Amino acid sequence: MNEEKKSLNFLEQIIEEDLANGLPQEKLRFRFPPEPNGYLHIGHAASICLNFGLGLKYNAPVNLRFDDTNPAKEEQEYVDAIKQDIAWLGFKWDKELYSSNYFQQLYDWSLQLIKEGKAYVDNQTSEEMAKQKGTPTEVGTNSPNRDRSIEENLELFLKMKNREFKEGSHVLRAKIDMKHVNMQMRDPIMYRILKKTHHRTGNDWCIYPMYDWTHGESDYLEQISHSICTLEFKSHRDLYDWYVNLVYDASKLRPKQREFARRNLSYTVMSKRKLLQLVEEGLVSGWDDPRMPTISGLRRRGYTPNSIKTFSDTAGISKRDNVTDVALLEHCIKDDLNKTAPRVLAVLDPVKVIITNYPEGKEEFLDASYNDYEEGFGSRTVPFSREIYIEKEDFREEANKKFFRLKLGKEVRLKNAYIIKAESCVKDENGTITEIHCTYDEDSLSGSGTEASKRKIKGTLHWVSVKHALKAEVRVYDRLFTDEAPDGHKDKDFKDFINPNSLTVINAFVEPSLKTATILERFQFQRLGYFCVDKDTTENNLVFNRTVPLRDSWAKMEK
Repeated sequence: MNEEKKSLNFLEQIIEEDLANGLPQEKLRFRFPPEPNGYLHIGHAASICLNFGLGLKYNAPVNLRFDDTNPAKEEQEYVDAIKQDIAWLGFKWDKELYSSNYFQQLYDWSLQLIKEGKAYVDNQTSEEMAKQKGTPTEVGTNSPNRDRSIEENLELFLKMKNREFKEGSHVLRAKIDMKHVNMQMRDPIMYRILKKTHHRTGNDWCIYPMYDWTHGESDYLEQISHSICTLEFKSHRDLYDWYVNLVYDASKLRPKQREFARRNLSYTVMSKRKLLQLVEEGLVSGWDDPRMPTISGLRRRGYTPNSIKTFSDTAGISKRDNVTDVALLEHCIKDDLNKTAPRVLAVLDPVKVIITNYPEGKEEFLDASYNDYEEGFGSRTVPFSREIYIEKEDFREEANKKFFRLKLGKEVRLKNAYIIKAESCVKDENGTITEIHCTYDEDSLSGSGTEASKRKIKGTLHWVSVKHALKAEVRVYDRLFTDEAPDGHKDKDFKDFINPNSLTVINAFVEPSLKTATILERFQFQRLGYFCVDKDTTENNLVFNRTVPLRDSWAKMEK
């Protein structure tokens, strides 16, 4: 086996085998079929990257098909959000399709199945049908309605369609085998009554096809070659094939369903139902809250398309369910932003420094590169004056030799500026330091070429000029849950593990060049982390979201 073969994941191996066995490459077609009942999350990103990635690898079209068969939960808002997320990730679909496109065809096929004695209307309660279903080790029993006549089934199904029955009173079931070893094959439901307005078809229908009946037939109609699903649908594969075989024409391509493990992530939940709970109960600000694992939330937090695609590729495709450490996702965005984000100055927890020997009223505009290590980032000027802000934690009156920041009697370098020496500090009545008095070495300006500027000083601090600094609201985000598996406890609700400190809002100061920063623009606040301009920003109120801190826990785990 050559190196290329070794690098193929198991789904690519299946496709390669099909091509080797005679499937024409031009017949390859994939699809991504989300249900528009919520926003896409990082787990869906795995499927997006997989299906569209296969399309790119094999130069094959990929359909975007919305599985819109449940009007009780689906909305146009979700359709629009899904399209935006996929486009933002950089993928292009061939055809935009909807399961609702096929409602009439699915209904017509259902009538044919009834006429062939392969489907029947059942008016038992859901509890009665569940009891008859049996268990994995015990066969099911037939419904008393299973042997209704074709004429009666047609009449009842028409009444279902014509709104003559209440919701939940009647269903259409496939007549397969109640003793089948696979419980999915024990007379599954094909249609139920839902008297809800559909986001596309309005009130044209009140009976809606179930996912299994819709899925395979939609793949067949679209001539999908490989229908790639998550692992929970593996037991549905027999039913998928059974339904497709009912309508299969030998002149057409028979779609093949195969499964991979869904992407689970530590310290979050991946259920759209649970994510919806967080939104509806006001525990987050919305689907795009930067603490949410949704693609829109990650985008708002400052994640890039490249970081999400790299994460999906690195985490890989598996045949078994597993949990990926969120530290890997954080590593991917750090690695990407380290290469792309301009470095700027910001102070989140300020204390004032007065440089006593710097002339009062004097201002300088110092040259500062957006990246000291790589070309192509450009530069800007940063204003310097007698009074500046530094971080409170960067000063101590006394400290040991390992403290390389500012302390009384010692020197540090200010980034892009001068070397300063702490001489004294001022405290309030509570003993809190309110001002630090320093002197500066006039000849030590960075990059000036003087001997003083070349002096080796161990500590370098970030800062902003008091006179020129812009006020900014900085939202420091942490993980939304304190437990790595918040929905993995039988005796507790996942919401019991919500982190009360997942959001801290800080009034900070940033350098004036950020006045022109645009929504979603990303920066490294030097020594602090990566930050993104939030959509709440206005002309008079800069708002930044912390994407991730600089420390990389995944890189440490890997060593």
